[in-house]
Amino acid sequence: MGISKIFKGIVNSIYNAINRFPITIVLSTMVAALLITITEIESRNLGIKTDNFKKLAMSLALGMAISLCIKLWTEREQNKSREIFYYVLDLIFMVVYYYTIKNFKMVTMSRFFALNLIFYLIFLFIPYFPKRKNFEMYVVKVLSSFFTTVLYSAVLFFGISAILFTIDRLLEIHVKGEIYLYSLILVVFVFAVTYFLANIPQYFEEFTKENFTKLLKILILYIVMPLLSVYTVILYIYFVKIIVTRTFPQGIVSHLVLWYSLIVAAVLFFITPIYEENKWAKIFLIVIPKAILPILVMMFISIGIRIQQYGVTENRYYVVLAGIWVFLIMLYFAFTKKFINIILPVTLSIFTLISNFGPLSSFSISKYSQNKRLENVLTRNGLLRDGKIVPKSNINDKDKASISSILSYFERYHSLDDVKYLPKGFEISEMKKVFGFDFTQGSIYPVLYFNFQRKPEEGSLNISGYDYFFDMRLMYDTTLQKGIYARYDYNSGVLKIFNGDEEIYSKDLDEFVKPLVNKYKDSGQELIMLNTDELTFTDETPKVKVKIIFNNISIQRDAFEVDENKITGKGYEFYLLGTVH
Repeated sequence: MGISKIFKGIVNSIYNAINRFPITIVLSTMVAALLITITEIESRNLGIKTDNFKKLAMSLALGMAISLCIKLWTEREQNKSREIFYYVLDLIFMVVYYYTIKNFKMVTMSRFFALNLIFYLIFLFIPYFPKRKNFEMYVVKVLSSFFTTVLYSAVLFFGISAILFTIDRLLEIHVKGEIYLYSLILVVFVFAVTYFLANIPQYFEEFTKENFTKLLKILILYIVMPLLSVYTVILYIYFVKIIVTRTFPQGIVSHLVLWYSLIVAAVLFFITPIYEENKWAKIFLIVIPKAILPILVMMFISIGIRIQQYGVTENRYYVVLAGIWVFLIMLYFAFTKKFINIILPVTLSIFTLISNFGPLSSFSISKYSQNKRLENVLTRNGLLRDGKIVPKSNINDKDKASISSILSYFERYHSLDDVKYLPKGFEISEMKKVFGFDFTQGSIYPVLYFNFQRKPEEGSLNISGYDYFFDMRLMYDTTLQKGIYARYDYNSGVLKIFNGDEEIYSKDLDEFVKPLVNKYKDSGQELIMLNTDELTFTDETPKVKVKIIFNNISIQRDAFEVDENKITGKGYEFYLLGTVH
């Protein structure tokens, strides 16, 4: 196929998209114009406030998503007058939404993205709602169009960028950096949107299993599914480890399990049309949904531990709710006999709506949880009397940090007016007056940092009495003369010295460093300059005498950790001197 023919096909597709989705493309172009206007005003420091432009861009972007749903729905009805009526409602919605935007904080932006997600999910399933067959193949077609659009858009943008760069460098015509950004905006909101919509199937188009491309089938069946199977085995090994050690999972485990489960749900969605004709797909569809359920329980335990310690925040809420959704989806795949997979985007849109609006939203639950957590800390320390805060300074540092982090959370993501028991108009600067102590800087999980460095003016080192010198910044696994060499493991912090194959010395350097941390932990400084003597440690065994001279020691530990000697992060740079007996 010639280039001219390809170009002509693209032009025809764009022309058809404009005829089919004129409202959506107009709105998208207006969003592009507004984004360029906002960037130009802010980059030139013209002194014009851009908040109203941003609110208008958000309203148009949301109206754009709604207009897609209207078009695909009215294609089913074939009623032009009703389509116009729906577009009028869309216009009214955009106007109302514009005036509801008060700021650009987390709540506003989260709800904006949630509404967009909901309407794009509706756009995806409207043509097949409620029980039209081969919905999966339709989604494959839409996703193929999306990735093709991404590829074409990337080529177009980099081509334009190359032209602009050449003009700038070869013709010496200065091209502002913002022009590259404007090109990207136009490519995304004008070309990409139009070309993507040009490839959206018509309502009357039918899809069958044959539409499942060979490339996608190979990718899912023979690459993604084996990798997910191995990942499942690893998670079960970890699950057994938890049972044996009786150490419950925390932190990153929740996110790893959640993303893995979401990917599995997507794979199950795509293989249901072909599982009857492929033995491997059938085994995967039967086994994996049931195998994931215990792993998801492990995830709930993990996130539950964090919630018990620090309360509910929006991020933890989303993890829990997404976990509930994927748990229900796995039950659906595990026990249903007739798959109606449109249930996935439909239920996901419902869960997204619940999580962002109403009394069960992430914002309502998080504010309630953090208020309850604050109340418990205040009550435990005698700071609450007759529903009012009583100043008190002699409380432990952990609770001071907890109170400060809760107030910081409300100030960043919501409003201090949402905090119970605070006087009206309270500001963080009034902490001492209201609570009896100053605001404690830090996060919900405070970490203490220490950095010890050798004073730069002490350049020379005394190496008398030692036969070997190792610069362990560069040589942590190097063989030296007479078979003497040293190894340092940066992960464990263990230094080892060998004479040939014989290990003649081993020491965990944390033993040298912990006394320094305990000595300077109340200094209030993160960077502490020390003389060489304080950063020099000697040790001797029957086989070897060593001297360690630190240049830099970086330490961090959890401020709430009961064991004050437990180090959670470290980095040591040092010289090693040694003499073998």
